[in-house]
Amino acid sequence: MQAWVIGNWKQNPATNHDVNALLNDLLAVTDAQADTTPATSRCQLMVAPSYIHLAAVSARLKGSTIQCAAQDISQHSASTGAYTGDCSAQQVADAGATWTILGHSERRQYHKESHDTLIKKLTHAFAQNLGVVFCIGETQTQYDDQQTLNVINDQLSVLKDLLTQQPELLSSLSERLIVAYEPVWAIGTGKVPTVEEVSKTHQYIKQTIASFAKTVDNMTVLYGGSVNASNADSFAADAMIDGALVGGASLKAESFLAIANAFSQTHA
Repeated sequence: MQAWVIGNWKQNPATNHDVNALLNDLLAVTDAQADTTPATSRCQLMVAPSYIHLAAVSARLKGSTIQCAAQDISQHSASTGAYTGDCSAQQVADAGATWTILGHSERRQYHKESHDTLIKKLTHAFAQNLGVVFCIGETQTQYDDQQTLNVINDQLSVLKDLLTQQPELLSSLSERLIVAYEPVWAIGTGKVPTVEEVSKTHQYIKQTIASFAKTVDNMTVLYGGSVNASNADSFAADAMIDGALVGGASLKAESFLAIANAFSQTHA
């Protein structure tokens, strides 16, 4: 099963100059490897820049082995409309994105994204042929109260309800959907769950999705939450962990590629 390592740049880098410098560093390595060790055969790379840099980044990455994703899309319309500040699925696809991140904990927390909001966004994404990296995960309080699996079950019910409404999506779900488990308490904090904890949670996620998506044999599930070059090897070694959604460590080519290399080694 192919691994994925995805860099969520969030509201970074600050300038076009910094974006180009990061891309130069990434492409210098991946282009050099392409002829002898095709990255896509072992570990697929993807980056998710901010809206303001999306078109430029996707243009730079065209023809490379690195894919490009948006960090979000509008819930209101798949194409156009009077929604100031929003970008639709059609617009981000036109800008060159082939995927979008949805349901990130920062969107859930700061923008109060609900169950129904996420169903609308998923619907719009799939309507415009965008793949979706769907984020789930529990807070520190929920983790301390041993509610992790209950929270995940509730968050995955979005997918279950979507498939109930649109069963035609089921046949292509495994190619168009990646789930990213990101415990909120581990994002950017330096706190990291054990590999055993993550592995058991990923197993639960895969089993839960299989329970309502019968034709999906093995959903791709990534781990995110303070993943870095130092701990990537331990996560990559576990068969239940199919890659990583990376935050801060994706802003330096060296650390991002080190994480990708760790998963490349285990998925060779």
